[in-house]
Amino acid sequence: MEWVNETTVRQFVFLGFSSLAGLQKLLFVVFLLVYLFTLGTKAIIISTIVLDRALHTPMYFFLGVLSCSETCYTFVIVPKMLVDLLAQKKTISFRGCAIQMFSFLFLICSHSFLLAAMGYDRYVAICNPLRYTVLMGYGVCVGLVAAACACGFIISLVTTSMIFHLPFHSSNQLHHFFCDVSPVLKLASHHSHLNQLVIFVLGVFVLVIPLLLILVSYVLIISAILKIPSSVGRYKAFSTCASHLIVVTVHYGCASFIYLRPKSNYSSSQDTLISVSYTILTPLLNPMIYSLRNKEFKSALRRAMVQTS
Repeated sequence: MEWVNETTVRQFVFLGFSSLAGLQKLLFVVFLLVYLFTLGTKAIIISTIVLDRALHTPMYFFLGVLSCSETCYTFVIVPKMLVDLLAQKKTISFRGCAIQMFSFLFLICSHSFLLAAMGYDRYVAICNPLRYTVLMGYGVCVGLVAAACACGFIISLVTTSMIFHLPFHSSNQLHHFFCDVSPVLKLASHHSHLNQLVIFVLGVFVLVIPLLLILVSYVLIISAILKIPSSVGRYKAFSTCASHLIVVTVHYGCASFIYLRPKSNYSSSQDTLISVSYTILTPLLNPMIYSLRNKEFKSALRRAMVQTS
């Protein structure tokens, strides 16, 4: 075991997959293939949305931004994780850990607020269809994305600054595969209940408030859908929201499990498993849920392929 006694920790050692030492090469191959496939599907989604004018709508604008966000936050985590799976010494510098945490929190917090903006978009599309183009103009969409990014930036800056201004004099062994909040905070030599409370409140702000906004949007959406006289119309209206609901459930379920628990319930093995799901598997599934099962998107993809060929 590596310890740094009575001196400031200058680097951290990742132990996220240490219990699976014999499987790390296999995990490298599996995660690499999944990551490359994810990058490929994201590139297809973004390029199709950009190339096809029929997809220049608020819903697909938000989907394109969401795809960029997911690509960026996997880029912050996965390449370093893949290198560490083959490396003997899985280390990251103190500053590098702070940068990784800030970048990840910025992107994942922005992601939460983007999902709330997409819920509002679906609410306007179904409950106010005649005013949809006015209420969801290009300026409004850009403003919602900018607000989501600003909230993500402020929250990640405050959280990262609070954690990395704490003293680190004990163990430098991080029981995770990247610099996440709970495992890093656990290594701090001294941290007050105020630190934990502020970080918990920020977590509530990032997760609970957007989720409540989404729930309110969907209560109004469902009440509007039930008033549609034809079953075909109700099915069509609900199908435009089903993909968003699935992604919201997965994202907020995983994130709430990790960030809204008391610190006494922290489990490194559970957190590692859940973190793998939302850093690797969820970005893989989201394109299939949102786009590749969408008839409108598949038609646009075929048109884009014809144009490029």
